Amino acid sequence: MIRHIVLFKFKDGISWEDPRAQEAERIAVKVGGEVPELREWRVGRNISTRPVAYDFAAVGLMDDEDALERYLVDEFHQKAIRLWREISDWVIADVVE
Repeated sequence: MIRHIVLFKFKDGISWEDPRAQEAERIAVKVGGEVPELREWRVGRNISTRPVAYDFAAVGLMDDEDALERYLVDEFHQKAIRLWREISDWVIADVVE
């Protein structure tokens, strides 16, 4: 199993009041139901106000690296990426469980 972890940090001038952030969140919530490779999908806003904190997290679980590769190119996932790319930078980790 592969645990896919993504942390998003808004670019300067972006906040949750921005309609683009709200749309990116709305689509991110739907990824779990749209991408068949995902066995689990959890997303949410970070509640921490510490300077090192990121703004949003997405955590998915897939069977293996092949499933991860299919997820990465999935059309719905790519739609979500386009929205997040406009408003944030992110870091990822893919962890074998």
